[in-house]
Amino acid sequence: MDLEIAGRTAAVAGGSAGLGFATAQALANNGVKVIICGRDAKRAKDAATKIGKSCIGVACDVSSVAGGESFIEQATSALGHLDIVVLNSGGPSAGNFASTSVESYETALQNGLMSMISMTKLVVPEMQVRKWGRVVAITSIAVRQPIANLILSNTVRAGLTGFLKTVAREVAGDCITVNTVQPGTHATDRIVQLYGSSPDAKALDIPAGVIGDPKDFGNVVAFLCSDSAKFITGANLQVDGGQYSGLI
Repeated sequence: MDLEIAGRTAAVAGGSAGLGFATAQALANNGVKVIICGRDAKRAKDAATKIGKSCIGVACDVSSVAGGESFIEQATSALGHLDIVVLNSGGPSAGNFASTSVESYETALQNGLMSMISMTKLVVPEMQVRKWGRVVAITSIAVRQPIANLILSNTVRAGLTGFLKTVAREVAGDCITVNTVQPGTHATDRIVQLYGSSPDAKALDIPAGVIGDPKDFGNVVAFLCSDSAKFITGANLQVDGGQYSGLI
């Protein structure tokens, strides 16, 4: 399927590994000019080389407002303008209500909410001028179904979802779509940190019976950036092999 986005430009935060990398690869495979960032310069550049297709890798830590703004500024300088922005950051540390300090919430909110807001504030006005844009955030199935011992992620991802839903309605008339994609359990380093090197799909109650493939996830994000998806905005799409058990 031709997504009709060849020649577009995209910035993928946290694109040096995991679902961010898979998303950047999917966009590049569809002819998009992509820039990614990671905290480690060599890792970001190595990831860009692996993606190929003239992908650019830069060192940038988007866990703060300043870091998020820096990435967008570097991306805009390198590509001229940004048609597509994928908001993504590393997940906060594990913990429950009793074990998590107030200070930990402040750190998590800077990383997973405030930095994402800062990037959105920089790119959307320019998209409005050009009358075309795609903003997609990689959040978590925890927004729909909170995950035990991940209270920080449950809190921060929900806040980002509320922000982006509001923005989506405000800018829809400018031919800009704003959506979130909520991953379940995929084969990434983050999942290894949480569940070990060989997570059991059955034990994690995944009806599909397998751990998700990041490549499939990346293709879903790329579709939301396509011309065919221009009437999809304000959506929060779970990609989880049926793990979420609710009706809506």
